[in-house]
Amino acid sequence: MTERPDAPHRRRSQGLAAPGRVKEVTSTANPIVKDIRALAQKKHRDETGLFLAEGLKLVIDALDAGWEISSLVVAKAASDNPLLQKTASRTVALGADLIEANGKVLEAITRRDNPQSAIGVFRKRLTPLDALRIKPGEALIALDRVRDPGNLGTVLRTADAAGAAGVVLIGETVDPFSLEAVRATMGSIFAVPLARASEADFLKWRRSTPALVVGTHMKGETDYRDPDYGAKGAVLLMGNEQAGLTDTLAESCDTLVRIPQAGRADSLNLAVATGVMLFEARRGVLKL
Repeated sequence: MTERPDAPHRRRSQGLAAPGRVKEVTSTANPIVKDIRALAQKKHRDETGLFLAEGLKLVIDALDAGWEISSLVVAKAASDNPLLQKTASRTVALGADLIEANGKVLEAITRRDNPQSAIGVFRKRLTPLDALRIKPGEALIALDRVRDPGNLGTVLRTADAAGAAGVVLIGETVDPFSLEAVRATMGSIFAVPLARASEADFLKWRRSTPALVVGTHMKGETDYRDPDYGAKGAVLLMGNEQAGLTDTLAESCDTLVRIPQAGRADSLNLAVATGVMLFEARRGVLKL
C-alpha cells in the first residue's frame, strides 16, 4: 500500500472538512480491505455503524442526499472516468479516505465477479419512529418481520417512487443496510425515511397517530380499493412473507383488506402486494 499526500484528489474543501487521505491498495490481505470486507457481516455493521453501497450511482445518490461517507473505494483501472474523478474529489474534500484498488480487491470486497467501479462506505442513518408524521393524502409502509433483502429493497424503491412518508421495520427484520438490500433499493434507501421498532413500540406509536391503519390479511373481508386512504393519511401494515401479520398487529388495524386474485396462487409476493397497496393509497395524489 502506498499513500500519496500530494495526489491530485487532495483538494482543499470549501469549509466542509479537512481533506481525506488518498491510498492505493493492491492486496486483499491489507487491513483496510479486511475491515471493509467485514461489513458484509451484520455484527460488524452494528459495531461500526457503517455499511457498503456498491456502484457509482448509489454513491452519488448518497452524497447528494447528505449521507456521511467514511471512505470510497474506486477501481484504479477506471480512474480516467470524469464522473468517478469528480466523485473521488468530492469524497476527499468531505474528509473521507479515497482508496484506489485493483479488480482483485474490489471482487474480494463485493464477493462477486465484475464488481462496479466504486464502493462507498457510509454511516447508517435511521429516523426515530416518533419523528414520522402522516398528513392527509400521505401513506406510510410498516413491514412486520420482513426476511428477504430483495423484498425489502424493492419495497424501499417502490416507496420512493410513490412518495411514501416512510418505511417502518417492525420486529426481527432483515438488515436494510446489508449489501443485498442496499443494491435492491437502487439508491432509494438514501431518499426514504426509515425507522425500526419493536412490536410494542410500534403499537404505542400507532395509538398516537390519527392515520387510518390498514393491514393486508387472509381474513380480510374488505376489498383493498374500498378504504378512504387519503382522508387522514394511511399506515399500510404488511405481514411477514410466510406467516403474515401477527395476531396482535392484525387486531391493531382499523380495517383488514384483501387484494382479489383470479389465479391459483394463494398470495402475492410481499413487495408486489406492498406496491399494489401503496399506489392505491396514493391514487388521489399520483396523477399524470
